[in-house]
Amino acid sequence: MPKWFKLILGIALLPLCVGATQALIRVAQTAEDATVVWVPMLAGAACWVIIFAMLPKPMWIYVLGHESTHALWTWLSGGRVKRMKVSSRGGHVAVTKTNFVITLAPYFFPLYAALVFVVFAAGDVAWGWRRFAVWFHLLIGATYAFHVTLTWHVLKTRQSDLTSEGYLFSFAIIWLGNAVVLLFGLPLLTTRVSVFTALSWWLESSGRVVARLAHWI
Repeated sequence: MPKWFKLILGIALLPLCVGATQALIRVAQTAEDATVVWVPMLAGAACWVIIFAMLPKPMWIYVLGHESTHALWTWLSGGRVKRMKVSSRGGHVAVTKTNFVITLAPYFFPLYAALVFVVFAAGDVAWGWRRFAVWFHLLIGATYAFHVTLTWHVLKTRQSDLTSEGYLFSFAIIWLGNAVVLLFGLPLLTTRVSVFTALSWWLESSGRVVARLAHWI
């Protein structure tokens, strides 16, 4: 897609971003007992933020996750990964297929949080890990905070992923992608509302934003 079209598309996505944010707040407000979900998640996030602020940033681990996310979404899109390079100063992955989702996926898909979720879900099926839910939520909070803080850190420098797609379009996709990941993830964690309900709230909120904009125009 040409950049001028992505600019228009980025503007068109802004009401969806606002709607997703409003729906996400609504989902968060319906969460179950704070001691089961929010306290351990926020504690995990706080632990990581302290580490992030006081210790050297683990850039090799972040870059490994970043490039692995490119690779994962390449495979999901039907492409192949030819080679991958990872270092604390940066990385690169050579793929046979690319699109804006593959390019921007590391900025909205929290790979390490997803791995924690998959491991815990498998452990719960095999060994009944539900009794360890507090530790699971702690790790989810820490890994998602890892994703957010280090993504913000790298976005403060010039990123070829963003310049190639256009800044407005990229930030709209990144914001929307993170919100949608949480709209899927929080209902699975809190169990108070279904994913379908969360997505319906997103569409409902986005519709109100579009109607309000149309009224102003």
